[in-house]
Amino acid sequence: MDSIPDIIAGCKRGDKKAQEQLYKNFYTAMIKLCLRYTHNEADAVEVMNNGFLKVFRYIHRFDPGKAALSTWIRSVIINSCIDFLKLKENIPFHEPVQEAAYSIAVNADVAEQIDVNELLHYIRELPNATRVIFNLYVVEGYTHREIASLLNISDGTSKWHLSEARKLLKQKLNQQEVKYERHKL
Repeated sequence: MDSIPDIIAGCKRGDKKAQEQLYKNFYTAMIKLCLRYTHNEADAVEVMNNGFLKVFRYIHRFDPGKAALSTWIRSVIINSCIDFLKLKENIPFHEPVQEAAYSIAVNADVAEQIDVNELLHYIRELPNATRVIFNLYVVEGYTHREIASLLNISDGTSKWHLSEARKLLKQKLNQQEVKYERHKL
């Protein structure tokens, strides 16, 4: 059972081997996604496993004419991340809306020196609601309107959180720039 249609058919029948194969095929991508939304690996695994339970429960709703399987699974997992954060971390998504500033200037040398894991660490340090909206907008490619609908907030609130994320990340990167400049000396 190697083809995606065979795996999907097996999952629809409740075949545990097909479910295991689907899980293994998407594990790496989905755990990375969950790690961006949670504070630690244990929470990420919990969210991902809950998400896959939903995938298996609702696989009959998957329509290959509307989306690729990876897109559909990603959507289910993102929704699981949001549900987890709303329930477990009681995230207040509503913040005072301020004018959003979208530019972020970072020294190119610093950008080249920063490690992906370090950047992930900086993102994980963002306030919860800000981190979620940053991930949805920057990483997942959602629009502010889609984020607002998904989180039941205004477009302006989504924009504010994105602006706040960029400001906070810029501060972290500027601190990194200072370390980089000291190291060059």
